[in-house]
Amino acid sequence: MSTIINNLLTIFYVIIGLFFLAAAIESVRDKTNSARYGTGLFWLLFAVLFVAGEWIPNGVNGAMLIIIAILSLTKQVKVGHIKELDSKIAAHTIKKIGNWIFLPSILLAVLAILIAQFTPLGGQVGIGLAAIISLLVAMFLTKSNVKTSYEDTQRMVRSVGTAGILPQLLATLGVVFTASGVGNATSKAISGIFPVGNHLLGVALYCIAMALFTAIMGNAFAAFAVITAGIGIPFVVAQGGSPVVVVALGMTSGYCGTLLTPMAANFNTLPVALMKMNDQLGVIKRQLPISLILLIIQIILMYLLAF
Repeated sequence: MSTIINNLLTIFYVIIGLFFLAAAIESVRDKTNSARYGTGLFWLLFAVLFVAGEWIPNGVNGAMLIIIAILSLTKQVKVGHIKELDSKIAAHTIKKIGNWIFLPSILLAVLAILIAQFTPLGGQVGIGLAAIISLLVAMFLTKSNVKTSYEDTQRMVRSVGTAGILPQLLATLGVVFTASGVGNATSKAISGIFPVGNHLLGVALYCIAMALFTAIMGNAFAAFAVITAGIGIPFVVAQGGSPVVVVALGMTSGYCGTLLTPMAANFNTLPVALMKMNDQLGVIKRQLPISLILLIIQIILMYLLAF
């Protein structure tokens, strides 16, 4: 079964890589884009990483990531001209199918959960299979052909731009930080400033650190390993806090930080790109009050329920 799962994941990665390869080709063909070659190289390297990264030496993969970062830093990656969706056709299609427009999105989530929970294929394969099925359902509902699906895919991929690579890179930070001993260093630094034994102080430190570190890294899962090892265990769990309550509310505290950072690209940057918002921080500004209120609630709940 593990061989089947790995083969399916490889197929999904190759499919995603081919979409990026198409984005590279379309970007180079776009003569209105002043950075078309840099943009094309960005998507080409991204495509190679997805299609063949498993078989390429790690040093070469790292070098390609550095080039990708340099292209982004020097603003050599631009959206360029993208064929817009015909508003009349879009309005007619929405009017025709009504609320069934939400079916593919709902189907994607439900199928992914069902496959992950009730088959040995796991969540990653579940998402891949659910995405393919949902795409076919969307094409059936909208009576779209392959060309339309290709154009819509390119519109989304190229509109997202450099923000699309952030989730992949941020997901690795937790492992890197843990392996490099950041958690132990954090624990020693904090213990030298704040006394151990005060339950409320320990809880506040843990929850706030989870939110801040998540905001820095853009990923609560990456922050969780480091902050829980460095602060959560010595300052809360070791002082009598329930591990189940502490880790559960610690993670949700991290999510408060997710609402506050552009590093959380899939939550705060992609909507800006896809909806073409003028204010790059528009999503974050509206989430700020909610995030702070939720963080305070997490601190209170952990203090009351963990001890």
